[in-house]
Order: sequence, then structure tokens, then C-alpha cells
Amino acid sequence: MTKTSGKKNMTEGTMNRKTVIENQITESGSCIKGIKSLKSAKTTSDESFELNTRVGFVNLGCAKNLINTEQMMFLLKQAGFELTYDVEGVDVVVINTCAFIENAKIEAIETILEIGSMKVEGKVGRLVVAGCLAERYKDEVQKEMPEIDAVVGTGAFDSIVTAVNNVLSGEGETSFYCSIDAPVSETERVITTSPLWAYLKVAEGCDNRCAYCVIPDIRGRFRSRPIENIVGEAAGLAKSGTKELILVAQDVTRYGLDMYGERRLPDLLRELCSIDELLWIRLHYLYPDEIDDNLIDVIAEHDKILKYMDIPIQHISDTILKKMHRRGTSEDIRSLIRRLRQRIPGVVLRTSLITGLPGEGEIEFEELCEFLKEAKIERAGVFAYSPEEGTLAAQMDRPDSEIAIHRAEVIAEVQCRIMDEFNNSRVGSVTKVLIEGRIEQGYYARSFAESPDIDGYITVTGNVGSKNEPVDVIITRTDNDGSLNAIAVHCD
Repeated sequence: MTKTSGKKNMTEGTMNRKTVIENQITESGSCIKGIKSLKSAKTTSDESFELNTRVGFVNLGCAKNLINTEQMMFLLKQAGFELTYDVEGVDVVVINTCAFIENAKIEAIETILEIGSMKVEGKVGRLVVAGCLAERYKDEVQKEMPEIDAVVGTGAFDSIVTAVNNVLSGEGETSFYCSIDAPVSETERVITTSPLWAYLKVAEGCDNRCAYCVIPDIRGRFRSRPIENIVGEAAGLAKSGTKELILVAQDVTRYGLDMYGERRLPDLLRELCSIDELLWIRLHYLYPDEIDDNLIDVIAEHDKILKYMDIPIQHISDTILKKMHRRGTSEDIRSLIRRLRQRIPGVVLRTSLITGLPGEGEIEFEELCEFLKEAKIERAGVFAYSPEEGTLAAQMDRPDSEIAIHRAEVIAEVQCRIMDEFNNSRVGSVTKVLIEGRIEQGYYARSFAESPDIDGYITVTGNVGSKNEPVDVIITRTDNDGSLNAIAVHCD
């Protein structure tokens, strides 16, 4: 068993300038893949500007971070800058970083160093680092990495135009930090995900204070957006062609509690369902103990709300849940899953799990394995515990990292068998899909059971008609890698 004591430097275990990044990171996790093509990017403004200075973006981390990137892009576009998907040759690179866990910090630092090398070689001009790494290590990041020309914290994304102008002119402030507890920014966005779907942030920050998590220190307390602002943004996106909205926050189920004195997610969902052009609403990051009967009824009753729920439980052991300051018990989680299966037939559940948490011995780990086999949760992300300085959990005894990683691999194998069983059960069924694009074999698509970027795609052949409307397909087979194949059933 090991533990971390005291504060550690940002660079400990991650920044060794003698380490050579030997292999360029592959496309699936590329540090410098930049933003997706802006040829189909959408804004809610028709105003045009003369395009001169080019700014390239690199987004790292979660969907919530991507929304901040899209907001910065909107502000720069409005200010007359040209946005590009390729960072080589640009005047300014903006890296929006993640620093949630050790691997995220490593990726962020490697990306900064890689872009810094391009800067030395004259392949890029200036470098602005924004987001969670800049916020978490505000006293260190520029000192440790002088290749950075400016930093923008998580409370100061709206300062991006000033930051870029200042690094270009070589004059003015280069550190931008504001309160991380300020109201959520309502800045518009350049949508970079897809013409068919987009993320919709309903709140920022977190009040849960799980023992292993640094999010409250990076993103601030939980703050909801006004319901009318969310619905207005959703309506604008739907009118521009977006068919699916994915609701995100650190804790979507808490929506409204801070602003209205009560949880208002069911009310928000009813409002969103009234938007005619909107077809699908997907829910991510639902805290298990806040899913009540009212919310379950709304999800069950409205066809537009996909029967797909992302509910991070992290672990099932009561000992670990209590240690990690997770509300609820093992039986609460099991009871919730039984209620969801009963009241929302066919619901697909996604969760996230952490192995190697403080207090996890062989008994607790075996309990987690048996729970997965019993609950048959269709989707799961599995992570080995990363002790984070400044958290309570980092001071506790825990399994060695090698054990945590091995256990994560075992859980992944268990989950693969569950997912294979689920996929096989779908063969012969008819489901609606959104066609995302063309591939050599036909089209790639998603049904209610596949969230973008994390759950894979369905390969579809046949006449799919309009790619902007859901298509009925019949699942024909599963491949060895678990992916699904289907054929379009009918098209008018």
C-alpha cells in the first residue's frame, strides 16, 4: 500500500525535459490534431469579419472543456481572427488543457512541449495555454514552461481575445484569471462536433467534494445556467440543423438547486422536448442518489429523451463509497438500477469505475467484479486511480499503481463480455439511427445506445435517404471487435 503526502510540484512525474516524445501521438488521441474542420462549423451570428491572423486550437479533456473551446473560438472569430484546424503555420496556438488526473496532466504538458518545439522551429508563432492546467498550477505553469506566452484560467475564457492580442503585440497582461465561482458564461459558440449533434452545458463546477476529485478547486462551486438561456441556446442549435443535444455538467441531476432552490432537471427536459426541430436529448453525468421518481417519469414519458443514462458510480463497496465521500450505499445503487430497468424498459446504462481507490482490497475488488456481472451495465469506462495532490484521498493508504492498473484491465475484460452479450442481443432488432457520414462499407451511424466518441458506431448499408433524419435499420451481425452492422429497412 502506498500514499501521497504533502503538495507535489506540477512537474513531478510528468515534466522531464530530457524525455523525448519518440512517437507522434496517433489520431485517436492526438495532441496536435487541432479542431475538427471548420468548413461545417456553425455560429449563431451572420456577421462577417476580415480574416487575417490565424489561430489554431487544440482541445484536451472532456465535453465541458470542448464547450469552452468553442466559446473562445466564437469570440476570436467575432474579433476577426481566422480559425484553422491545422496548428502548423498559425500565428497563435491556443491549447485548452485538462488536469483532472495524472494522465491528463501528462498529455497537457507533452502537448505544450510539443507545440513549444514547433515554436522554436518557427512552425508556429505564439502559444496560449488555457483551462484546467493553467488554473490548477497558476503559480507554476509559466515559470516551468517559458515557451508559454500567456495563460487563461477556467474563470477567464472570455478574456481570450485580449490574451491573443497581447501575445501578438508583445505588450500588456499575459496572465488572465477571474473567479471560478462567477456565473456561467453565456458566450456563443462555434460548434465543432458535428452538423447533427452538439453538447449543451447546463451548469458549471461541482459541490459534491468527492475525496479523490479536484474539480471543485479547478472549476469552482456548482452554478446552474438560467433555464431560459439553456432552452434558447438549444432552440438556436436545433434551428441550425442540430438533431441531438447531449446535456452535460459535472452533475446534471443537481441542475437548478443553487439557482431555484430545487432540482429543475425534469422541468428543463420538458422545455427542451417542446422544441420541434430537436429529435434526441441525451443525458450524461447523472449523480445516482439524485435520480428521483419525477426524473425517471419524465425520461420514460418523453420519446425525445433517449433511454440512455450515464450514471458514474465509481465503485460499489460501501467501505470505499464512504471513504470517498460518495453519497448513497451499495444497496442504493443496486435499487436504482432495478427501478430504472423496471420503469424505463430497454434503458441503456453507462457508468464510470475506478480501481485501486483507497480501501480497495481483494474483497472490495471482487465485489465490484461480481456487481458488474449481476447488473450487466451496458457501457462502462474503467480507470486506475490517480492520487491527486490537495485531495483527501491522496493522503490515504491505497493499492500500488501496478495493482490498480491490473485491476482496471480485469474489469475491462469483464465489461467486454457484458458488452458483447448486449450487442449480440440486438441482432435482428430494428432501431433508429442518425447517419453520421460515409465510409468504404457504407455509412457509420449511431442509435440511442451509442453516445458520440465513446460508444462506437453502427455500420449501415442500403438506401438511407436523407442523412439529416433518423433511419430505421435492422441489426444484422456483430463483428469480432464488437462493432455492429445493420441494413436500412425502408426509405421513402
